[in-house]
Amino acid sequence: MNMDRLLFGDNQFFGVNHMSEEKARAQAMRFQSLDAVLSVLDYAREAGVATFMCTTHDRIADVVDRVRVDPARKNQIFYPCMPYAHKYANAMAESGVFGAIKQFLPDGGFLDAAMRGGRSLASKDIEGVVTLLVDAEMKMFAGVRTPVVFLQNVVVDFLLGMGFIEAFRIFANHVSTKYDAEPGFITMNLPRLLDALDSVGIENPIVCSNINKIGFRMCGGIDAYLDALNNRKMRAVAMSIFASGAIRPDEAVEWVTALPNIESIVFGASSRANIDSTADLVRRHWPVPQP
Repeated sequence: MNMDRLLFGDNQFFGVNHMSEEKARAQAMRFQSLDAVLSVLDYAREAGVATFMCTTHDRIADVVDRVRVDPARKNQIFYPCMPYAHKYANAMAESGVFGAIKQFLPDGGFLDAAMRGGRSLASKDIEGVVTLLVDAEMKMFAGVRTPVVFLQNVVVDFLLGMGFIEAFRIFANHVSTKYDAEPGFITMNLPRLLDALDSVGIENPIVCSNINKIGFRMCGGIDAYLDALNNRKMRAVAMSIFASGAIRPDEAVEWVTALPNIESIVFGASSRANIDSTADLVRRHWPVPQP
């Protein structure tokens, strides 16, 4: 499966800006309205960016609910990025452990999941826990297109640090077999993740990480990333290519699209003008080869 070259991210919808807290607060206020979020997604699709790479935040479930029943939005694609840790913490505080589990599980799957989770805790079999959490996160995306499912960097990099890399194989197998989707992995340390994925037999992986001209938030250093991109087999999704505004858009896009093994760029924007501008830059610097 080929991914779209340009993916639309969701940071702006939840008040995330790595350079400006003031801008982040303003965006969070603006996007309290679901209609405001959907309008920006509509702008992106009109610009040819139909894939929404999103967290599993509670408000994304509302977005999916609207998309699911709207024929005008039938070409909207979702790339879920899981887990969204605050969601679980809040649900457990409000409803307790079993209430939270029941809330997030697929309909009719509570008994099966409870047994799976119980066996896992009793036998320290992590596979049951991993698959249980994936199923809980995927519940909100029933009925919409999810051809790639990502594991969030907060979990990926924690597992890397703990050395429990077998979890990557478990995640990849479950996403592939149950959801007919490709697994993706988000990380702040691309070279180290590639070594881990190789060791558990995940070939030519979809990996998302910060990739930009100044090495902004690229753990391990830009040279290690360039070496990996030039010499390893992967399908890289580049995020933070503008380094939160530190690099001029034209310069950023020209640099990243010249790199090998870049399959997609994910970006966030809150206005039609910025979406159109980024889409135009990518088309200019990264033309689709003619057959």
